[in-house]
Amino acid sequence: MNLEVEREGPVTLLTLNRPEHLNAIDPETHRALVDAWRQFAEDPGLRVAVLTGKGSRAFSAGIDVHRLDEFYRESRPGERLWRWLREPGLGGITRNLDPGKPIVAAIDGYCLGGGLELALACDLRIATPRSTFGLPEVRWGIIPGQGGTQRLPRAVPLAVASEMILTGRAIPARRALEVGLINRVVPARRLRAEALRLAREIAGHPPEAVRRARRALREGLGLPLDAALRLEQRLADPLRNPGKFPGGKGGSKPRTAVRGRLRGDRRRGTPSRG
Repeated sequence: MNLEVEREGPVTLLTLNRPEHLNAIDPETHRALVDAWRQFAEDPGLRVAVLTGKGSRAFSAGIDVHRLDEFYRESRPGERLWRWLREPGLGGITRNLDPGKPIVAAIDGYCLGGGLELALACDLRIATPRSTFGLPEVRWGIIPGQGGTQRLPRAVPLAVASEMILTGRAIPARRALEVGLINRVVPARRLRAEALRLAREIAGHPPEAVRRARRALREGLGLPLDAALRLEQRLADPLRNPGKFPGGKGGSKPRTAVRGRLRGDRRRGTPSRG
């Protein structure tokens, strides 16, 4: 089985299971991922996904170059671009397939080529100290074609993205953290637990709010600021039901911890806010 799918309450855990091939993505793994993402999107009980790779050598080394021709043989050259502009990209979520729910990438080892492009399509990325990140495609006479040229400069400064893409050199986890490519670095023994903890924390929030906040982030990034602010209002306004807020009619009371903190602030003489 090239892809392991587990369910832990509202979280689905997807594990690339080709460790002997550095979890490279072959046609079967690609199709399994597409199916898994669609099931994740359609299941209302699933709120967050975690994507990881089997073993300690690689999250994913990208597309399986030994079977690359099989991806190309599916269409004649004149049809290939037409299909790839409409069908899901490598691993599903790199293009034309957005589940609409948060995805956490748990990375251990090589995260290269299409593997990095798959991780970039996730919302959050956690990695181990031994992980490395790169887009080496120019060394093979091609370019990153599964979102790398577009998502990497949206995740890190343009100068960093340009150096990584144009030289094909990889960077270590420490550097990836410095430039904002990943959210945090954790010991390998804690990677799965930390990814699931983060996923459960997100899954514990009202799902419609999480989905709308995620959509505002993703869609707004590609818009001019004034248009992005209008998008934010369209997404936010349906959730503004006064009854759900503390103090509103039918609203819940403020949590004890909040009340206690406010009382402590007053005793210390902290000026009130607002």
